[in-house]
Amino acid sequence: MLTQHFNKIFLEQDPLTDISGQEQAKTQINSALLVARHIIIVGPPGVGKTTLAKNIAKLLPSLKVNTCGYNCLPQNPICPECLTKKSKKTKTIPGEKRFVRIQGSPDLTAEDLLGDIDPIKAIKFGAMSLQAFTPGKIFKANNGVLFFDELNRCPEKLQNAFLQVLEEKKLTIAGYDVDFDIDFIFIGTMNPEDTSTEPMSDVFIDRFDMVYMSYPENIEIEKKIVKQKGKKILEFPEDLLDLSLTFIRDLRKDENIEKKPSVRASLGIYERAQANAYLARRKVVNFDDIRDALLSVLSHRIRLKPSVKYLTTPEEFLQQSFSRFMERHPIAKKGGGL
Repeated sequence: MLTQHFNKIFLEQDPLTDISGQEQAKTQINSALLVARHIIIVGPPGVGKTTLAKNIAKLLPSLKVNTCGYNCLPQNPICPECLTKKSKKTKTIPGEKRFVRIQGSPDLTAEDLLGDIDPIKAIKFGAMSLQAFTPGKIFKANNGVLFFDELNRCPEKLQNAFLQVLEEKKLTIAGYDVDFDIDFIFIGTMNPEDTSTEPMSDVFIDRFDMVYMSYPENIEIEKKIVKQKGKKILEFPEDLLDLSLTFIRDLRKDENIEKKPSVRASLGIYERAQANAYLARRKVVNFDDIRDALLSVLSHRIRLKPSVKYLTTPEEFLQQSFSRFMERHPIAKKGGGL
């Protein structure tokens, strides 16, 4: 059903318009959605992985389902309640409600995903009765999209909980001898630069296609993102904005930096420089406003390689890098309104 819907809208328009650039990644996502392939979007922080996933949520049409909690289709019930009742109440779910989000965390449990026993219902119906079971987020994503943000932060035990449903579109709950038919598209995100993650098993990864995203392709795209997403409270001269973004993009190419500054760093410089100018009672950003924001915005957003980090701190490294950058760009020394 979803594939037919995506097939129609992809032929009519470019559906993924909430993010600038990343055309190759968009094409790969469109291709996967057309044939209902599960995907993991891989990329550094701040490049728009979650924004792309939310954009997909806007594309989903509304859907009429039963009010059972399993999102059963009236013509194809899957849960015990709908299978035993002759008359069933229905509701219409807006498209965005068919997009169910899970935030990856080491604290996430199988009960969060699959569901758990409701104590009150257990007293009424019995602990092992299916009527006492409260469905989790996997069931809420039935006939929709399950979005798992930071997938590589969830423990391997939870990865194993997905194996059956991703391969067979069926889910067996421990303690119950019943298989539920579940149909959803799984979209996960992963930050390969995050060191505080769990290992991903081969059998789990084998059930996905990978879509890779990177930093904005050029400075014009990055500038467009900054202007669209950042707060504007006063004038930021174009030449100074170009200068700020060029410095950040140069840092991403620096071989001494292991963790690169994300697009959020660009947004931070854009907003903090304006705030500095405002506090100085000026209506236009100048060079000093940018320089004064650098350490606060950038020092924790980079990580130096082992060969460098024992010789200098991130703050010292940034100051030295910025000094060298100014020598290569003497126009920077003139300040605002260049």
